[in-house]
Amino acid sequence: MDGSERYGVRASDLSCRLLDIVGASLALIVLSPVLGLIAVLIKLDSRGPVLFRQVRLGRDAKPFTVNKFRTMQAGAAHDRHREFVLNLIEGKQPDQGVPGARFKMAGDQRVTRFGQLLRRSSLDELPQMWNVLRGEMSLVGPRPPIPYEVERYPSHWFARFAVKPGITGLWQVNGRSQVPLEEMVRLDVEYVRRRSFWLNLRIIVKTVPAVLNTRGAW
Repeated sequence: MDGSERYGVRASDLSCRLLDIVGASLALIVLSPVLGLIAVLIKLDSRGPVLFRQVRLGRDAKPFTVNKFRTMQAGAAHDRHREFVLNLIEGKQPDQGVPGARFKMAGDQRVTRFGQLLRRSSLDELPQMWNVLRGEMSLVGPRPPIPYEVERYPSHWFARFAVKPGITGLWQVNGRSQVPLEEMVRLDVEYVRRRSFWLNLRIIVKTVPAVLNTRGAW
């Protein structure tokens, strides 16, 4: 990479980071009443903490703790999900017959009643705005994987780790979980190659109607 290319990468990083800080800050301020209401409803719906924290892998495959609204019963085991995801990556997982069932198991008994609504609306992702402000995530980028998912990654999938993971991305605005797994990775790699301030801004704008119509959500 020559000097001009390095300058271009640094400029893109700075502009995208500025967009992250401004966008996440505004979202937390504007949506603060919604965040408070969701927290109350989670406590009323089931016992346990409001937030679910889990180790994920970020840029350069470095681990960090992601924040989400809790959508499952407190203390739920993850063994079945680990087996499900690894089989899915290896192409051994049969079609569940449910639109949007990609990394989430159909009929997952661990999910609470209110948790189902949070997942379908993607509102469970809102606490990740704190991860964005901390610099661990971006508003736009590949989905941050759980460490055990990476155990079975094909070599070409690791290109996803060249940028920070995001709350939304190219595949989310192109069908969300209805997109086949290999196509999802292809879109992530394409995003890594094309990443820029203006691409991020376009994806953020497209995310709003994609979330509102819940197409491909699960």
